[in-house]
Amino acid sequence: MTVGVGSLGLYALLTQPALRRERPHWRDVAVGLGSAATLYGVFQVGDRAARRILPTGAREIDDIYQLRTAAPRSLIAAALAIVIGPGEELFWRGLVQRSLQPRFGRLGAAFVASGIYGGIHVVSENLTLTSAAGVAGLFWSVLYAREQRLPGLIVSHVAWDIWIFLIAPTV
Repeated sequence: MTVGVGSLGLYALLTQPALRRERPHWRDVAVGLGSAATLYGVFQVGDRAARRILPTGAREIDDIYQLRTAAPRSLIAAALAIVIGPGEELFWRGLVQRSLQPRFGRLGAAFVASGIYGGIHVVSENLTLTSAAGVAGLFWSVLYAREQRLPGLIVSHVAWDIWIFLIAPTV
């Protein structure tokens, strides 16, 4: 995953020079941490609903969290913070969504980009993961539609990834 997402993020940086010029501001940190906390709350509710509503919800959530044992936590945290969170935001919001905005407008592009983002997770054959990706993708896409800046989204994605996966899983 690190190599794949890292390649997508690098591709976005190489093809979109404007992405290389964005610099974080203090407001981006506040937006990022606040939105990560909000999304974590959404996932607390979603976890409980998935475990009750989806026949395989509990098993699929447990399967996702089992991945925490695939490598040392410090290595997973580094991959999430340095490559995966930033790479996904650079590609999905910085390249895909930004490229769709002239055709669909800010909000329309958010829906199209998040639909594609969620849809690619179908190959996991994990309905709960696909749904979670769709929710998170829509959340970050709408935030990008509003802010039109990536640094806050990168902070949000990294903080949320590390918090929900390594520090305080919803389980």
